[in-house]
Amino acid sequence: MASILERNKNIKQPVKKTREEYAEDALYREVWEDVSNEKTQQFLKKYWRHIVAAVLAVMVCVCAFQLGRRMYNASRIARAQVYETAVANVDANALANLAKDSSGATSDLALFQSYLIDKNIAKLEDLAQNGHTRDFKDLALLYLATINGDKMGVEEFVKSLSSMDTKKSPFFYTSRLMVAQKYLANGDRENANKILDAIINDKDAPASISATAQTLK
Repeated sequence: MASILERNKNIKQPVKKTREEYAEDALYREVWEDVSNEKTQQFLKKYWRHIVAAVLAVMVCVCAFQLGRRMYNASRIARAQVYETAVANVDANALANLAKDSSGATSDLALFQSYLIDKNIAKLEDLAQNGHTRDFKDLALLYLATINGDKMGVEEFVKSLSSMDTKKSPFFYTSRLMVAQKYLANGDRENANKILDAIINDKDAPASISATAQTLK
């Protein structure tokens, strides 16, 4: 207890300012505010045109952004409505037109569904060559390989599916299985078994594809 009191005695008490010191501080603040205001006014007089231009530029950018976002959202809503109507009416032409007017996966999906309705192979070929997304391009190639596979030699068939010979493609295992089946149809069991064994021993292979590979062995 005594030690606490001794320490409290050693703490320096804040020194109270005199009236003169308070007055001096007030005068200093007043002078500083005057100087600051004067500098601010000088700055504004010198650069007011630049400031106004900058403010206007920011306003224009904000307005343009807001307008662009509204137009983009309105466009997306309109495309969605066209898509829903075309699907409901099973309208291949409307879906094909939507594909031309859209971009990305929306365009690819519309074009693929248009093919599913009218079976126009030219649409698959267009999607395979000019599709916006890898998934739909590979899907179109799979369909084309299925349609034209009997007319192709083994090398041509394998080459047509070569873009899917990577696990980055969602159709990697499907394309591998199709190539193995092509080898088998051509009487080349050795190359077919190499692919089938690779599928069977791949822990990432879908169960259905692995089971099919085992059946083909």
